[in-house]
Amino acid sequence: MTPPNGPAPAPDDSPLPARPRLIATDLDGTLLHDEKYVSDRTIAALAAAEQAGIEVFFVTGRPARWMDVVSEHVHGHGMAICANGAAVVDLHAGGKLLQVRPLERDTALAVVQALRDAAPGTTFAVELTTGIHYEPAYPPFHQDPGATVATAEKLLQVQVQGQEQVQGQGQEQGQQAEDESTAPVVKLLAHHPDLTPDGFLTVARTAVGDRATITRSSPSALLEVSGPGVSKASTLALCCAQRGISSDEVVAFGDMPNDLEMLTWAGTSYAMANAHPDVLAAASGRTVTNNEDGVAIVIEQLVARRRADGH
Repeated sequence: MTPPNGPAPAPDDSPLPARPRLIATDLDGTLLHDEKYVSDRTIAALAAAEQAGIEVFFVTGRPARWMDVVSEHVHGHGMAICANGAAVVDLHAGGKLLQVRPLERDTALAVVQALRDAAPGTTFAVELTTGIHYEPAYPPFHQDPGATVATAEKLLQVQVQGQEQVQGQGQEQGQQAEDESTAPVVKLLAHHPDLTPDGFLTVARTAVGDRATITRSSPSALLEVSGPGVSKASTLALCCAQRGISSDEVVAFGDMPNDLEMLTWAGTSYAMANAHPDVLAAASGRTVTNNEDGVAIVIEQLVARRRADGH
């Protein structure tokens, strides 16, 4: 997206924190180029940050199984917050789940009903810790050819119903069905074919209220629904508290509405020049676009200052 007031200021025109201890960066539209790769400059910058004693967290809406795009570029770092805060994974351990903050199935069903009423034509996908499944009219995920296709109500059925469903099936099919009926829900996805992305977000938040956290990161009318209070920011805050790191010691980067809470929580934050207008307004600083290695440029400056200060 093009900033509403022309090009973003150069990163060195924005404030830099005195003693950063952790970098939290979004991936798509932020760290990654549009072709979904990490540039050599960014790889070098991430390594330099670690060598300077600054921890790096990847904080993304992606599920853990889609982290291969960065898993080969971890150095001392290796922690990732996935699914907008619903999962914490260890990339050094092949994406092992360390923590899950699930969306309860009863809550997800209530959200489905509320959005069906408020925005007829909405279709849904259910992201589990074991994979994604979606409704027949939902735009298919070509990365997940083994997904189950059924109504959201069917996909979200509870454990007892799932156990009844597996009767009469082969052992492998039965185990898969049972796993799907008991696996934690990390995110509900809602797509509308006609509404604008921000318009759909407003409608959904009004209809659902505080029963769930609703945000978006796609350029289409695709919403992401998490458990109440679950966000990139709240999970990042928990992880930082475990490490004795305060918000003032965090530098965050993002580009879309699902980054807003994280950017306002962090002591220093940067919006990409290609960011959503709300993100540009909320961040304390700006950098150039993801395709121009905006994150790497700021990290290079942070590391250079740290070395100049003798750290």
